[in-house]
Amino acid sequence: MPIPFLTVPPMTLTVVALFVLTYVGMALGRFPGLRIDRTGIALVAAILLLAIGALESGQVTEAIDFPTLFILFGLMVLSAQYAASGFYDWCALRVAQAARSPARLLAVTVAVGGGLSAILANDVVVFAMTPMLCVGLLARRLDPRPYLIGLAGAANAGSAATVIGNPQNILIGQMGHLDFWRFLAVCGVPALVGLIVVYAVVWLAWRGRFGEPEDGAAGQGGAEPVALDRAQLGKAVVATLVLLGLFTTDLPHEIGVLLVAGAMLISRRLASRGMLGMVDWHLLVLFAALFAINHALKLTGLPAEFVSGLEAAGWLPDRLAVMTPLALAASNSIGNVPAVILLLAAWPSPPEGALYGLAILSTLAGNLLIPGSLANIIVVERAAASGVRLGFVEHARCGIPMTLLSMGFAVLWLWGTGWMRLS
Repeated sequence: MPIPFLTVPPMTLTVVALFVLTYVGMALGRFPGLRIDRTGIALVAAILLLAIGALESGQVTEAIDFPTLFILFGLMVLSAQYAASGFYDWCALRVAQAARSPARLLAVTVAVGGGLSAILANDVVVFAMTPMLCVGLLARRLDPRPYLIGLAGAANAGSAATVIGNPQNILIGQMGHLDFWRFLAVCGVPALVGLIVVYAVVWLAWRGRFGEPEDGAAGQGGAEPVALDRAQLGKAVVATLVLLGLFTTDLPHEIGVLLVAGAMLISRRLASRGMLGMVDWHLLVLFAALFAINHALKLTGLPAEFVSGLEAAGWLPDRLAVMTPLALAASNSIGNVPAVILLLAAWPSPPEGALYGLAILSTLAGNLLIPGSLANIIVVERAAASGVRLGFVEHARCGIPMTLLSMGFAVLWLWGTGWMRLS
């Protein structure tokens, strides 16, 4: 009797091995002893797949969802316009200085972080706001950690409201050709409830401990005023309004976003090189490499067989009883962005309701643990560079309850509105 393992073609085994190593790297964030991050891991794997002939150059081009990358790129350029105007720094500093009581300050942090993330990609928002928020809070001798948890949680929850709020939603929207305003109508309410949950959980968990920073993290000096270029900010606001208007037309989303991005690059004061320097090219490369790796696995036929087996067993994630634990486990192991890319590659034709469920549940699941979303990781790393250490356990004390509560409401909402069945 032949041994099944030995009957698998060597090329298929090699593709599977590289696929597994890639997603182990997504979970770990790096390989021990090496200074290679998630983007580097995915890129090296894609290069090896090309080198061994598992993929051809034309197949790589075919695998990459360029409209998704165009939207990500365009939103990054728009966010760069806001950053160049000084808006993010100004906003973070005003948040840190505006409210007198910790409760109000936390509320402002959650509202601003969540609101901005619904329109501008959440990763960009937290990248820009975290350092200045730390500076302003330390200057007031407040512990930045609960506010940073609130910022990360709000950025994730707020971004779940729209199809352009985060990278995974952008991909889901493109794959399913989802309308911007319809998406907002379906996902906006659970996202808003998620923001309320983030505030309540962080406030209750840190109540009475918002005062002077611990472990010698007291701030040195005050935060300097931030200059706000109102002309450049006005240009960014007008561009955002135009973009939202374009979403009401039949113009493809990626074309509308690219038109707005092109307009941002035309300036007498801001050099296009500087604007393009603010684009997160690492994230774009990560997306492209993961598209290629998933396509290589798809060519082996294994994903199709796996999905057929799930369908035969009644375990497709088109039901909340399957989708919810899957989103929670996948988002907090390999991260919600790689998890969504992987799932959509293996399950190419999900129903519309399942796409909304995947968007809202995978995004809210990212609040559970620090590795659950890029926004969490960015907040932790940017805070550390500012002298504030946010630990895994500190985040989890808030992340676990805020995730379970917000996802619980999202499940009830999706079921009650008829978009997904429970079991």
